[in-house]
Amino acid sequence: MDTHSYNVADIGIVIIGRNEGARLIACLKSAAGEGRRIVYVDSGSTDDSVDAARALGADVVALDMDKPFTAARARNAGAQRLDAQGAPALIQFVDGDCEIAPNWIETAVAFLGTNPEVAIVCGQGREKFPERTIYNRIANREWAAPAGETLFCGGVAMARAQALNMVGGYRDSLIAGEEPELCVRLRVAGWKIHRLDADMNSHDIAMTSVGQWLKRARRAGHAFAEISRLHRGKPEQIWARETLRAFFWTGLGVAGLLGGAIVHPALFFILLAYPLQIARMALRDKPISADSWAHASLIMMQKPWEAAGALQYWIGRARNRSAMLIEHRQ
Repeated sequence: MDTHSYNVADIGIVIIGRNEGARLIACLKSAAGEGRRIVYVDSGSTDDSVDAARALGADVVALDMDKPFTAARARNAGAQRLDAQGAPALIQFVDGDCEIAPNWIETAVAFLGTNPEVAIVCGQGREKFPERTIYNRIANREWAAPAGETLFCGGVAMARAQALNMVGGYRDSLIAGEEPELCVRLRVAGWKIHRLDADMNSHDIAMTSVGQWLKRARRAGHAFAEISRLHRGKPEQIWARETLRAFFWTGLGVAGLLGGAIVHPALFFILLAYPLQIARMALRDKPISADSWAHASLIMMQKPWEAAGALQYWIGRARNRSAMLIEHRQ
């Protein structure tokens, strides 16, 4: 197998964010290293994010906010700035509410150097404060993923610039799900995605209410609908089943409520499908805990919001309107 040894000049770091405050400062410090090139892409911050990034030595790109903002567009802008500075071979992408784990950069670089068929490598993430809220704890569970070849990565990952350029980078127009969609195109082009059993980053989701969780679910539903349509009918299509599940469970709930209220009270029994499905999901967890039940309950609770997000996408598409960001945190 061909191997390659990379030096610090071959590596660039792209951080994206808006109004992250202390989280951004911690992110920048975690990414710093002698000779590392760091680009911070700001999307209209009204706090001191830009000044803080410059003070810590980052090259700042301020996005034109007259154009629709997406994280995909921000990542592409960061990669383009690095390319203008000398085209690094590898790019570490990180969100401004995350901190890079010690030694992750070196671990990822070494892996890509000995695995030329891999376009993107990611590792293990965790929530920084899982003890603060149930939502933080559940998000921490969702970070966990098995090591090995995988279908997708998240927003924090190290990518091979050559592979990104081959497929045209992230899709600027996507308001969510841009990383899995990129991975679909990379795999079609013959590249692989890999997850290591190594600490990669900590994340601060800062979620304190069920409303935030459900807004996040609506964002996911929008991504399910849009990305499944983009690759509809192709072997690599993703998220069609997730979209159908959202509408199925939402429709079942509406049928039970309206049918029981209007047609016959016996139809209320349809709603028992929800607790049965929650029990089925929770009992699959090993070991079973209180969080198993909480996670299953939240997943089922969010189905109507996923359906609403998918419906929002289809209505916007029918009206030929650009999608607006759906964010759980201001």
